[in-house]
Amino acid sequence: MTDLLPEFSHRTVDAEGVRINVRIAGEGPPVLLLHGYPQTHLIWHQVAPHLAAGHTVVLTDLRGYGDSDKPLSGPDHATYAKRWMALDQLLVMRELGFDRFAVAGHDRGGRVAHRLALDHPHVVTALAVLDIVPTRHAFQHADADFGRGYYHWYFLAAGNNIPEHLIGADPGFWVRTRMSARHHGGTPFSSVAQDEYVRCFSDPAAIHASCEDYRAAASIDLVHDEADATAGRRVTCPLLALWGEHSFVGRHYDVLDVWRAYATDVRGQALPCDHYVPEEAPEATTRLLQAFLRDR
Repeated sequence: MTDLLPEFSHRTVDAEGVRINVRIAGEGPPVLLLHGYPQTHLIWHQVAPHLAAGHTVVLTDLRGYGDSDKPLSGPDHATYAKRWMALDQLLVMRELGFDRFAVAGHDRGGRVAHRLALDHPHVVTALAVLDIVPTRHAFQHADADFGRGYYHWYFLAAGNNIPEHLIGADPGFWVRTRMSARHHGGTPFSSVAQDEYVRCFSDPAAIHASCEDYRAAASIDLVHDEADATAGRRVTCPLLALWGEHSFVGRHYDVLDVWRAYATDVRGQALPCDHYVPEEAPEATTRLLQAFLRDR
């Protein structure tokens, strides 16, 4: 397979027993880029090389995804709590020699990045979240439109191995149709990247782990989020929110207003795309991230 990121070196980092797949390139202030569902670090393949011109760019596969480990989870789904997924990333960056760094995350990666900034405010210098509002807000304001637009949140969180069995019957169909259903104009998806997403997602362990990610979001993550809200904890570093003007997020939320309830320094804008912002609008995403990360 053609490597979409030939200038990025490979490394596997042991994060307290969970091996995380890592790619690194560039020099300068460090920035960690996190992917979403059902993808891998390759979602950044059109953005990361440009950021590497002025930053040390670290790409990872989240635990449960790509070529990272997929640890077993118990009945409480805690193994895939964003708290522990975020800790993986902190340990990776420490192992690479970075005590402070910026982080940008799309979709599930944005939720991990949000938790990282909350749990380790002394570490995260800047936070960018792409096409999400906080999990707590989404569940608190769920309605019929949310159920139709984000039905996968409930489907993937279902028990009794139901989503694993159904997705496992044809994972390629699931990945490609999920992505095509949330694409509107802009840059077409790379067939090479999609083939890689399908390769990784064809592993039954990846399907189960990603379901555990969503089960954790609907349970233990909400416990952690509610504790933060009760204690008045908010993101204190600068936060950039980017979203697709055609995405569910862009059409159903006042994104900046929502994030201002969860962070003290918020800016951002919509881009002419749907959900997969780094792949559908890579040039605008790159430009806005470069401007946001300058001097950070």
